[in-house]
Amino acid sequence: MAFLTEPEPQRGVLETILPGISRVVAANPGRMTYHGTNTYLIETPEGLVILDPGPEEHPEHVEALLRAVGGREVKYIFLSHTHHDHFGAIAEVKRRLGAPTVGYHTSADERFEADIKLDGGDTLAGLHATFTPGHAADHLCFMHTTEDNTKVLFSADHVMSWSSSIVSPPLGDMQAYFHSLELLLDRDEKFYLSGHGPLLPAPRDLVKELYAHRQVREKAIAEELAQGGTFDTYTLMNSLYSQTHPNLRRAAERNVLAHLLKLEKEGRAVRVGELWRAA
Repeated sequence: MAFLTEPEPQRGVLETILPGISRVVAANPGRMTYHGTNTYLIETPEGLVILDPGPEEHPEHVEALLRAVGGREVKYIFLSHTHHDHFGAIAEVKRRLGAPTVGYHTSADERFEADIKLDGGDTLAGLHATFTPGHAADHLCFMHTTEDNTKVLFSADHVMSWSSSIVSPPLGDMQAYFHSLELLLDRDEKFYLSGHGPLLPAPRDLVKELYAHRQVREKAIAEELAQGGTFDTYTLMNSLYSQTHPNLRRAAERNVLAHLLKLEKEGRAVRVGELWRAA
């Protein structure tokens, strides 16, 4: 797939991405986060909005956000989903700035409950929410029209420019992820701005590739099961992801499990204890 790369960003610095949209990248790089979590500052009709305050235990990132705000009033603190690298700093940022938090109406993490609860189809401060579960049970993407009338989608971890997303049960759901990708196939945003990595141009091309890739993986798993016998998730992962970096094989195994659970829901696979066979 045509994933993108970018140089490591300068830490603690506000970078303009598009008119009225800037980001600060947290210093939490890793194999699952690329250079780190993108925290966006968005100029909206109602005022300045922060999206995804970033990870816990990174006070330097909070201080960088405060410098970027520069004394302006922050109207809202939006959250795309409750994975720690996105919401870990939200309590401290709220305490320092006094703005209400905004997120999906049913949090997937007991440590967070949004002050303002949204559902798919809701709009607040010019950000239009689309409910996109799969990577996370409470995942929202937000469409925004910039100052120069360009439509962008803050796609968080649902569609990322640098990598595919992990779908890890139980809060990750492959059936939901397929449906959430389908929701984006006919949309017309010009750019996606994801939770990690650079701006994504021509985003529908990547959405189609991601969807096709997941279909190929699912078909391969179903064909393995059709050979007969029972399989554990490691064996299937080892067969299908043999070229995957060792540090990512655990994530690949979680993706395999998510595919198996989808096949089970569809009556195409059966669990036998910790093993799986064709239905």
